[in-house]
Amino acid sequence: MLRLASYNIRKAIGTDRRRRPERIIEVLNELDPDIVALQEADRRFGPRVAALPAHLLEEHSDLKPVPFNARDYSLGWHGNAILVRKDIQIGEHIMLHLPSLEPRGAVLAELGIGRRKLRVVGMHLDLSGLWRRQQAHAILRHVADRHADMPTALMGDLNEWSARSGCLRDFAAHHVFAETGRSYHAGNPIARLDRIMVSPNVRIKAAGVHRSANARTASDHLPIWAEVDF
Repeated sequence: MLRLASYNIRKAIGTDRRRRPERIIEVLNELDPDIVALQEADRRFGPRVAALPAHLLEEHSDLKPVPFNARDYSLGWHGNAILVRKDIQIGEHIMLHLPSLEPRGAVLAELGIGRRKLRVVGMHLDLSGLWRRQQAHAILRHVADRHADMPTALMGDLNEWSARSGCLRDFAAHHVFAETGRSYHAGNPIARLDRIMVSPNVRIKAAGVHRSANARTASDHLPIWAEVDF
C-alpha cells in the first residue's frame, strides 16, 4: 500500500498571509505520504527560490525532493515538485514543457518502491479552460510515449471548477479519479480543484482530504491523499 498526496502550498503563505514553511512541514508530517506532488513550491519572481527550503525537509521530515535541478535554489519546475520517502529510489525524471501563454510545466519521475515501479506526474494547470485541455493532452501524450503499461499516478491542481467536463473528461478517458473531496478554499472548501488520478493497473483503496487545524491555515488549499496498491 502506498499513500499518495497532492498539495498546493501557495508558496508557504497561509490564510493568515504569513509565510511559514515550517507549518507546511508540519502538515506533510501529519499526512505521512510516501509520495507527494507539490504545487507553488517555489517563489514566483527573481531566482525562483524554494518556498520550502531543502534543509527543513532534510531536518524535519522523512521526505526528499526529486532533483530536477531547474534552477540553483528551486525545489521544482515552474513551482511543481515531487517529494518521496527517503527509502524510495528515484529513477529517470524529467521536466515537461506545457503549451501556455505564461510559463507552465509539469514534472515526471519514475520511482522504485522495492521491486515495483510507479510513474508520477505532478502538475498545476492553467486558469484558462482552453489551455488546460491542451496541457492535459500534452501530459497524456508524454505518458503514452513512455512505457505505456507502467503504473502511473497523475496529481496536482487542475484548476478545473466543473464536475465532469473540460480536462477532467480528457484525463478520465485513460485514468481513474480518486474520490478525494473538496479542497479549495481551505477555510470553506467548495471546489475540487486538486486531483489524484491513476492508471487502470493501480487500485485505489481509500482517499480523502486532510482537514487538520494546521492544514486549514498553512495554505489556501487543503492537501488531498489516496492510498493505492498496484
